[in-house]
Amino acid sequence: MAEFTDREHYIPLRQNDLVELLLRQPGMSDGDRQQFRQFCTLVSATYHFEYYQKLQELKNEYAPFDPDAATTSPVQLTAGEKQQKLDGLFQRFGWLMERANFQHLDRQAIIEAMNVVSDWGLNMQVDFSVFERLEVYTRGDTLGKRMRRRWWRLFRKETLELPVFQRMALILKLRPHKRLGRGVDTAAVFLKLFKDIPKMDLEMLLPGARLQMPGLARLKLGGSFLGGLGFIVYKILTELYVVLAIGFWAFWGPIAAILGYGYKQWYGYQTTKTTYSLQLTQSLYFQNLDNNAGVLNHLLDEAEEQECREAILGYYYLWRHAGEKGWTSAELDDFIEAELERLAGIKVDFEIDDALAKLEHLQIVTKDGDRYRARPVAKALEMLDWTWDNYFKFSNPEPETPPVL
Repeated sequence: MAEFTDREHYIPLRQNDLVELLLRQPGMSDGDRQQFRQFCTLVSATYHFEYYQKLQELKNEYAPFDPDAATTSPVQLTAGEKQQKLDGLFQRFGWLMERANFQHLDRQAIIEAMNVVSDWGLNMQVDFSVFERLEVYTRGDTLGKRMRRRWWRLFRKETLELPVFQRMALILKLRPHKRLGRGVDTAAVFLKLFKDIPKMDLEMLLPGARLQMPGLARLKLGGSFLGGLGFIVYKILTELYVVLAIGFWAFWGPIAAILGYGYKQWYGYQTTKTTYSLQLTQSLYFQNLDNNAGVLNHLLDEAEEQECREAILGYYYLWRHAGEKGWTSAELDDFIEAELERLAGIKVDFEIDDALAKLEHLQIVTKDGDRYRARPVAKALEMLDWTWDNYFKFSNPEPETPPVL
């Protein structure tokens, strides 16, 4: 079984596109295609029901902290109960990120990104004491493209390649802090989902971050002020008689020039900062995918589809290619990865253990030693139908006997 360090588990194919791709493969009869399509529908329905339950659990945990809630709760939680729900929310959100194939970005990685100056020439300073809790998750570590103009190229457009995260999710709770002002809700938990975020601009997304004047600009501003101040002191000490004769007003000219140059440096920085802030705002308008409760719905849908894709791929290739002897998990893993690259041109690190665990849980594969075999598609449909029927047991609370496989 091949191991990759440069591939991710996420399969970037819509479930419907994946099913159609598999149905177009040669060697399948019309009956096989019809049954496999039904199989995919039942797998999708099964996971949709299970993930609906997960969504309700997440929404219940998030309800006391949702800043956009339009409803009220008749039950007031104690401080202990609220803390318990907060812990549960962060734990469940971490589970969701894992199912959607996001990677947790630890504090050290965030700090390393913060230490890199943005390609637009500015850096941010983040005070982590602003956060009571903060977790960052990413997916899709790749190269992106940005357009910019430089004065020494006569402001012609040029394309830059820079490392980006295709998806970035944040979950955070703030605490009262002077950087946030008085109007920020520190009782809420904020959820954010972005796309195509340059790594070096990660800190731009964090509340309370402040733009820092570049070192060269600070050097110019401080140097001009100190140099001018030194010049005035020197003139006063060497030409004291002039001061006594015509008064201090003789030095207003140099003072005004120094202050003017300093103001020019400061104003230039403020203009650059304002321009960049506007550029960032316009960019995030198109890069922001969802907020707060909408993030839960968005990511649950992605996680659900990912579960279905893994189960469908694992079953299909065992059913169509493994034969009576079956395959080991390593053989199945390598074959699926090679087929995805051949058929769709995508390179992934398929989560074989997770996929096989799903198929065993659904009871649509058998295991003999270290080899797996798919049940015939007709039997797999019977098992999935029995599973679905037994989700709802109102008139007959006792589970029915599972089909003979």
